[in-house]
Amino acid sequence: MMLNIKRLFLVCISFSVFFAVSAVNAQKHNQFNANKQRTGVWKKYYKNKMIRYTGQFKDGKEVGTFKFYDQNSSQFPMAIKKFHPKSDSVSVQYFFLNGMLKTTGLFLGRERAGKWLYYFPKGTVMSEEFYNDGKLSGSLKVFYKNGKLTENTIYKEGMLHGVSKKYADTGILIEEVNYANGKENGDAMYYELNGSLRERGLYKNGKRIGKWEFYLDGEVIDAKKKKALKKYKKKG
Repeated sequence: MMLNIKRLFLVCISFSVFFAVSAVNAQKHNQFNANKQRTGVWKKYYKNKMIRYTGQFKDGKEVGTFKFYDQNSSQFPMAIKKFHPKSDSVSVQYFFLNGMLKTTGLFLGRERAGKWLYYFPKGTVMSEEFYNDGKLSGSLKVFYKNGKLTENTIYKEGMLHGVSKKYADTGILIEEVNYANGKENGDAMYYELNGSLRERGLYKNGKRIGKWEFYLDGEVIDAKKKKALKKYKKKG
């Protein structure tokens, strides 16, 4: 009898300690400092009581790793942000609902910076971009699901500026056009899917200028003959 009472007493004490510790831990979440700034670990929830995000603040500023979740599932985070303590830079990762990586990149302040990668749902890279002050800068590469390059285009301050090359999913070049200040400027060449030249000429401020050459089976044909062939193919 005494033994059972002792066991019951110990169980009651254990539960009391557990709930006391839980209460203390709960109180440590979502705190403010003396200056009414967020501090320590924070957890926020959606109206349906699903977790919205978890992270830590220091003097009102995010520090370390934050995880954000979809309002209908907390199995995988939808985004992970890592705040760097000595700068305004934030490394980010975005995910599909199944937990597969969707996007990776870096923010400086509110602007995108450096290399950004975008992924197909099955994990292969969809595109590779570079940013400077939030604007596309340098080479932008886009890929097919099979991993082959579909586009390689040069940007400057957010505008097309340089050569743009596009490819078929077989790897064959099908378009090569020069740009300046966001418009076609300079040489342009278009190819058939078998790699043979189809047409070439010059652009100026987005408009075709001068004489353009059209090809059929590697030989130059005039514009009238090209139109006739188009009509013939449509009828066929």
